[in-house]
Amino acid sequence: MKTLLLKMKKFAWIVFAVSLFVQCTSTEVSQSDEEKIQEIISQMTLEQKAQLVVGTGMHMGLPDSLEAMFSSPADDQMSVGYQTMVDGIRTYLPGAAGFTAEYPELGISSQVLSDGPAGLRITPVRDGDTENTYYCTAFPIGTVLASTWDTDMVYKVGQAMGNEVLEYGSDIILAPALNIQRNPLCGRNFEYYSEDPLIAGKIAAAMVNGIQSNGVGTSIKHFAVNNSETNRMSVNTIVSERALREIYLRGFEIAVKESQPWTVMSSYNKVNGVYTSESEDLLTKILRNDWGFNGYVMTDWGGGSDPVAQMVAGNDLLMPGQATSIMAIMDAVNDGTLDEAIIDRNVANMLRIMLKSPRYNGYQFSSNPDLAAHAAVTREAAASGMVLLENNGTLPISNDLKKVAAFGNTSYEFIPGGTGSGDVNEKHTVSLIEGLTNAGFETDNELTSVYEEYIKVEKSKVDLSANPLAAIMGGTIPVTEMSVSKSLASQMASTADVALITIGRNSGEGADREPVEGDFYLTSTEKDLIKTVTDAFQCGRQKSNCCIKYWWSY
Repeated sequence: MKTLLLKMKKFAWIVFAVSLFVQCTSTEVSQSDEEKIQEIISQMTLEQKAQLVVGTGMHMGLPDSLEAMFSSPADDQMSVGYQTMVDGIRTYLPGAAGFTAEYPELGISSQVLSDGPAGLRITPVRDGDTENTYYCTAFPIGTVLASTWDTDMVYKVGQAMGNEVLEYGSDIILAPALNIQRNPLCGRNFEYYSEDPLIAGKIAAAMVNGIQSNGVGTSIKHFAVNNSETNRMSVNTIVSERALREIYLRGFEIAVKESQPWTVMSSYNKVNGVYTSESEDLLTKILRNDWGFNGYVMTDWGGGSDPVAQMVAGNDLLMPGQATSIMAIMDAVNDGTLDEAIIDRNVANMLRIMLKSPRYNGYQFSSNPDLAAHAAVTREAAASGMVLLENNGTLPISNDLKKVAAFGNTSYEFIPGGTGSGDVNEKHTVSLIEGLTNAGFETDNELTSVYEEYIKVEKSKVDLSANPLAAIMGGTIPVTEMSVSKSLASQMASTADVALITIGRNSGEGADREPVEGDFYLTSTEKDLIKTVTDAFQCGRQKSNCCIKYWWSY
């Protein structure tokens, strides 16, 4: 027994020695990531460092009136080489929200940043490419995913979403969004998960882990206390330390600790008088020191006011990037008001993530993700997140009620999600009327034709050229609800078993909902629609199983 033990010890020492030799040999022939990063930084000029921590500009085919918002006379002072580099980077993924600078001679590759959080937002049809399309899956909005109470399901959605990020050639998706749903009028509530920070944090962590399982990154947003859209670039949120920690930061803390997102996006607003992108308390002391975040922080597009203050606070990347910011950072270093070591720190944070990115590692993306499989995941997640109110037993619709009369524009023109960065360029959306048909219900062809013709005519009256920002924000723009006559309602009641009424709204970036008719409240036409159909189906037919269902789509 002693002899065997001695032999085992001797064998263990041999294994240890061999292992130690391999480790020493490996160290001698390859640099660690940190050594590689420091070597790259040592070779960079101040101008290159400043260009790296400032994005390469927004380029999404903007109208001239909006393009001017993201340019300035300082653009002309950038070198020809810089402009050539920027122009090349912008071709990597049409429709991407932004890009970081690249310097191949230094081993620095660009990071492609694309919008989310309901799915990858890119250009689906490209100039000069008539044979291919690049549509993405519109996954269930954040509120629906949180309503599943199922982190495994959300992880699965994240896996599918991350696969599209990878296969279309993006490095980081600007998602998920997990701000607190503080007020029902917030324009971007559809992107967010909950009014509860625990749910928001757990669901966000599952989403991040699912997406990043593909070897691509996420950017959790909007950090922090960004709970309204109206005046979002300047609003000052006054909040106590306890409320800040227990409510508004708690979800972010959970997400950071349980999933380590590659990046965090600072918000537009101020917190207690300081822009979040200029707050060292938020970005360094809390995010990094307290929570252990080890990625990099980027601004929301155009966020903050002082590039130097943002650098000092720990906001590593300014997006979408302007030449004036590059020059301000360089001038501050040159005049001694900004320590170059701070810029080196921010550059290092960005390079650590770059080393993990698909583009840096030479991934050959296919531009052909399995959209059919992802549609199945979407269907499963959406069903899991639906909340069905039984309404005295009228829901779900019983099997003996087969013929359905569907009223309301949104029964035919379904709203898949909100506007802005949360909108996805999907190829097709299954409307309520299509879903009913697929489920074996019979719908009235005459009523369908009436609604489809009405919607077609009304949509032709919408002039997007008069509001270019609305055109860029995308999404479905609902048309005015169609008025339904008593005769049409009675006609449908004479043949249909059940009526469905769908009343829809859309919301998104830039403004909160308004407590007025036609927005948060019903219009007189919508109230008349409900009364007319209700009277026809409840009074016109004396059947105990005759009922009316309401669908509210936001």
